Amino acid sequence: MGKNKLQKFDDMDKYHHVFQYPFGVLKEKGFEMKGKWNKEFFKNDNPIVLELGCGKGEYAVGLAKKYPDKNFIGVDIKGARMWTGAKESNDLGLTNVAFLRTNIELIYHFFAENEVSEIWITFPDPQMKKVTKRLTSTRFMQLYLQLLKPEGCVHLKCDSNFLFTYTEEMVKANDFPVLFKTRDLYHSDINDDILLSIQTYYEQQWLERGIDIKYICFTPQMRDPFVEPDIEIELDDYRSFNRSKRSALSMGK
Repeated sequence: MGKNKLQKFDDMDKYHHVFQYPFGVLKEKGFEMKGKWNKEFFKNDNPIVLELGCGKGEYAVGLAKKYPDKNFIGVDIKGARMWTGAKESNDLGLTNVAFLRTNIELIYHFFAENEVSEIWITFPDPQMKKVTKRLTSTRFMQLYLQLLKPEGCVHLKCDSNFLFTYTEEMVKANDFPVLFKTRDLYHSDINDDILLSIQTYYEQQWLERGIDIKYICFTPQMRDPFVEPDIEIELDDYRSFNRSKRSALSMGK
């Protein structure tokens, strides 16, 4: 492990607004603040918004700066990436943002029923081969509904045509209310500062390559049973490259 990464992990341990709970730690200690984020950490009654798979935390920090009347929590398992957002928010002295390092599959261990108002999913891995790993699959909808308020919404912003089409069909199959949807965000008639002014590291790469950005906001609801869409979806061809090839393409080589 590189010295720089070790320094980042050391920093993360010192940040009061970073909570690190891999499965082993969670199993041993549990999470005592479940259901008490507002009272014990944020010290207010403002709505809680999650950014799942937050990476460098661009949305969590960007939203926290724009909306001091809401609380934002970035969730990811990769601490070296999360460090960027954790450091920025610490340096800025933001009191309405936190970071939770854990597996998203364990999210229900950290939040009580009706504790979360919104969920943002920004540029996740589309998981074209594993439906249960997709962050918009019915498996994850069931997890989210354990935390979301009755009218709580899920935002998906992505480059992947595969994941966006899958999500559209999943929403349709389960008859979830759709608040907004577009397959080309930057050429749509939407005028939303949140969507247009905050760009993640990966979003900037896709835009530079001329890939349209997709966005959908919907309200998941309990279903018995949940329905997985039965449809063939064309794979994203640009994601078939290996890691080194994708990196070269993103750098314009």
